[in-house]
Order: sequence, then structure tokens, then C-alpha cells
Amino acid sequence: MHDIERLKSLIGEENVLENEDMSRHTTFRAGGCAALFLTPDIWKLSELLNELKCQGIEYYIVGNGSNLLVRDTGYKGAVICMGNRFDNCVVTKEENSVFAGAGCKLSKIASEAYKNSLTGLEFASGIPGTFGGAVTMNAGAYGGEMAQVIESVRVMDGDGKIFTLKNDELKLGYRHSIVMEENYIVLDGVLSLKKGDKDEIKAKMDDFSQRRREKQPLEYPSAGSTFKRPEGYFAGKLIMDAGLAGKTVGGAQVSEKHCGFVINKGGATATDILELMDIVTDTVYDKYEVKLEPEVKILG
Repeated sequence: MHDIERLKSLIGEENVLENEDMSRHTTFRAGGCAALFLTPDIWKLSELLNELKCQGIEYYIVGNGSNLLVRDTGYKGAVICMGNRFDNCVVTKEENSVFAGAGCKLSKIASEAYKNSLTGLEFASGIPGTFGGAVTMNAGAYGGEMAQVIESVRVMDGDGKIFTLKNDELKLGYRHSIVMEENYIVLDGVLSLKKGDKDEIKAKMDDFSQRRREKQPLEYPSAGSTFKRPEGYFAGKLIMDAGLAGKTVGGAQVSEKHCGFVINKGGATATDILELMDIVTDTVYDKYEVKLEPEVKILG
């Protein structure tokens, strides 16, 4: 049995929610409840991890919930949200660098960089995730990725120890990092950018934004690209060529605008989405012998 009162006394009653509907905290706007939803500040995080370990409660870290789906049966552990309490962002113009908290949205960081005429982060302006998630997955778009701009990142391990990892220690690859391997928690980090022309930065951001609007189904809830890019292929093209554009299960649909996206057309359950993902995976494998892997993290 969870000692909820102990958790409340540790991080504050208002920061402990029970049976929290995770459809409110994921961009899919679908899914079940988390037994616990915790929003600690950085000073209490280490103690909180220790307390959860003592109580035998597993946990999962989220930022903006832009790459997450919780099964309809729910998650019996604790979701720790690194959101508003970790969303600081400071530009140091002399060093052409940006300090960002784990909960800071990439769009906000890119906007701050632009305001200060710093280039290198334009690709991130439309990615819906937070800095912590972007580091963990080495998020990227339009030829740019976090590996190109990260200078260093401060992380916490499962024992509550805090240390700094330089770019080359992060093992950044396609949708991969040492953070993911070791289950570290990103606290904050420094991005190294370059001086640029403000008009050119704006033009690049506007161009990426327009391309997104034209090619991606941004008007519907989704988790962005549902599947990882298989070596030598594009997931969206494989799915389209397999004749799955518009394929629907309940309220979930393979977007006709971009087949790499499974979208919530309205009232989709996590079960609808997962069933559709299975159909896509099986069909593409049957036709092309290419195994699609989900980019979305499934919890529960």
C-alpha cells in the first residue's frame, strides 16, 4: 500500500495527485490513469526517488507528454512530471549559449534563441516536446538534431546523484542517448549556438513551420511520428504504399495527410491507437518484411 501522506509531506499536498487521468497530460489526449502523478521541484527530487524506492513504487518521468501513451488499464506506478517547475530558460549572449531546464518547451528555447539572434536551433521550433525529452531521444527535424547543439547536460541517476555529461558522453544517436540507456533524469543543460542574422533565423523558422502545417496533421491530437524511421526507408511511405492511409480503429486513424502519424480523430482510446499500430506494423511487415518500431513510449 502506498504511503501517500509521506509523499505529500515530502513534496507538498498540491504536488501529489492520485488516479490522475493521463489523457490530460499527453498530446494524444487518450489513455488511462496513473496511480500517482507527482510534480516535485528540483530540491526534493532526490528525496522523492529515495522514498519511491523505499515504498517499492516504480516511476516514469514525463515532460510535455508528447511521446507517450498510457494504456487504458492505467499505470500502477508514479508519473513524475518535469513540467512548469523545470521550465527556466536563460540566454548568455557573450557565450552564444542557452541554459534550459528539463521542463522548458523546445519552442520556447528556439524562440529565445531567435530573439537573441542565435542560430542552430531553428529545427526545434515546431517540436512539441520539452528539453528533457529532446535530450533523452536526441530529437530532430529537417536535418537538425539535439546532438548538434548540446554542450552539456546535468542529470540525476536512480540513486539521486547529480552529475554533468558533456556532448560526447551522451552517446547521442538516432532517437537514442545514454540518458535512455541508464534511465537518468535530465535536470537542465546548456546549448551552444552561433551568432546569426535575425531575419534569416526567422525565415528558416517560418519555412519549417509552413512545411509542418502543409505536411503534418497538426489539427488532430497525436504523438508526432508514431514509428521510428527504419534503416533505408521512411515509415510514412511504407505505410502509405501498404494502402493504410485513412485506416481507422475506433477514434484512431492513420492520417491521410501524413501516414507516419496515427491521430486521434475524436474519442480514441489507447486501445484503439494500439490496435491500429499493431495493424500497421503487421501489414507493413507482411508486404515489405520491414519491422516498424514504435517511437511512442507505451506505459502500463
